[in-house]
Amino acid sequence: MTSSTLTVLRPGLVDYREAWAEQRRLHDAVVAGDQPDTILLLEHPSVFTAGKRTEPADRPLDGTPVVDVDRGGKITWHGPGQLVGYPIMSLKPYGDDVHDYICRMETAIIASLADAGVDAGPIDGLTGVWTSEPRKIASIGVHISRGVTTHGFAINVNNDLQPFEWIVPCGIDDCRMTSVTRELGATFDIDRFMDIVERQFGIAYDRRVLIEQAA
Repeated sequence: MTSSTLTVLRPGLVDYREAWAEQRRLHDAVVAGDQPDTILLLEHPSVFTAGKRTEPADRPLDGTPVVDVDRGGKITWHGPGQLVGYPIMSLKPYGDDVHDYICRMETAIIASLADAGVDAGPIDGLTGVWTSEPRKIASIGVHISRGVTTHGFAINVNNDLQPFEWIVPCGIDDCRMTSVTRELGATFDIDRFMDIVERQFGIAYDRRVLIEQAA
């Protein structure tokens, strides 16, 4: 039975591999019906992760370690000040339509950025969310197994943008990155931004959001 709620966990700064293991645990529990649909909102220590379509030329030239993962998309960077979201959700309420699921995610991200004062939107043929320059401010990469999602999105809020210079971000040559801080010219409280994202995801996915204390 599919729940009309979306449980939100905010565990803080979490090692990438630890968060990936928690995603898999939650995924199996959601598939089994033992866990309601859940979204993890967190930050990571600095790490590069590579999706299934990453090319050798996209990787850091200095040999910096990269975590290879099972999501779609190519290589990206995560680090403190960047909000990462991992929705572990059944696609049944959305007709098992992956495109609809991702469009709702884009809608939620765009609305969240608008609430923070940043005008952004999609670009035809490219994943993620972009400002008008264009500069990429949010990345999306998902994985679907047994009708339930893992991985998700990353929104640059207050994070350092320099690490993106060391890779071909998302496999896009000449891709320029930005953040909420860069666009506003001032830092934006990341906990406040999480509050906004929670609300907008509830709207986009037609779910009642329940906040739970992460263990």
